[in-house]
Amino acid sequence: MKLLHKDIEKDNAGQVTLMPEEAEDMWHTYNLLQVGDSLRASTIRKVQTETSTGSVGSSRVRIMLTVCVETIDFDSQACQLRVKGTNLEENQYVKMGAYHTIELELNRKFTLAKKVWDSVVLDRIEQACDAAQKADVAAVVMQEGLANVVLVTPAMTLLRAKVEVTIPRKRKGSCTQHEKALERFYEAVMQAILRHINFDVVKCVLVASPGFVKDQFISYLYREAVRHDNKVLLENRAKFILVHSSSGHKYSLKEILSDPTVTSRLSDTKAAAEVRALEEFYKMLQHEPDRAFYGLAHVEKAAEALAVDALLISDVLFRHQEVATRSRYVRLVDSVKDNGGMVRIFSSLHVSGEQLTQLSGVAAILRFPIADLSEPEDDSSSDDD
Repeated sequence: MKLLHKDIEKDNAGQVTLMPEEAEDMWHTYNLLQVGDSLRASTIRKVQTETSTGSVGSSRVRIMLTVCVETIDFDSQACQLRVKGTNLEENQYVKMGAYHTIELELNRKFTLAKKVWDSVVLDRIEQACDAAQKADVAAVVMQEGLANVVLVTPAMTLLRAKVEVTIPRKRKGSCTQHEKALERFYEAVMQAILRHINFDVVKCVLVASPGFVKDQFISYLYREAVRHDNKVLLENRAKFILVHSSSGHKYSLKEILSDPTVTSRLSDTKAAAEVRALEEFYKMLQHEPDRAFYGLAHVEKAAEALAVDALLISDVLFRHQEVATRSRYVRLVDSVKDNGGMVRIFSSLHVSGEQLTQLSGVAAILRFPIADLSEPEDDSSSDDD
């Protein structure tokens, strides 16, 4: 998704202009749209024309239309999104208040206006527009003097940095220049990793090279991390995987990603992380039930007690048509984040998201036990669409 224009402030009215570039972007757009929003987009309208002789003909014209959203229909198999609403701006083809259905298209911009932009919607835009937010996998493809730092998203490979350092050959009786140049090279690669790889998002970093370059680099990386007490590198040490590649050029990435040891590790994506979080919740529910709550009312009480360590919530809840109910879920997310808890918004298109929806769509793993809350769940806890 490409963000073309943004004129909004949190919790205020405003608008954004976006351009979907891949099928996945339609899913993000579906999660951004709400009944009552204003959507301006290009659409096809069938119009009838009457000639001077009285004969009537019809033709299809492409027009820009602004509608007040009333119904939203998303086909998850075809990733097609249709929005029906009433026309807000009269033009020569469509009267004010007339109904029209807009089918959003790839590589055609649309403008979305809302009366209120909450934190969940703003996060969704950031996630959809920042490729780095989707990149579960990073790779450093290297050889002596050349390294490419890349992010691997579900749809594309993004080159984030290219490091080139001239490495002099070893001379008889003296390797000093060669070793100094290698140190400069490894230092530059390490800085590129720290600058371009978001370890909160990336699940594994593939370090690939021919020969022993990768091994020497990793030894340097860990040594420097310890020397400078670099917590980011030390805490994420387990995410680095060494793989053989035929060269340090970007095209070697295909060969790396097909390595059996890598493919087994690549299952550790956002979807797999959701599965693990849900498994952890079920284990807690079984062994320490006072530290595993589900249902909106119970989880809200735990949040009020600053007890929520991890909030598991389904994205289906944020598509609720009642503003008050949706706002309640948004307040819960903001509260947990503000108090240092982790929030995982589950996709209802994944199996784990479906399972969470069966648990009311809201669950929490607590920092400390809270005695069972005897108050009955209110009806809104089981609401979804």
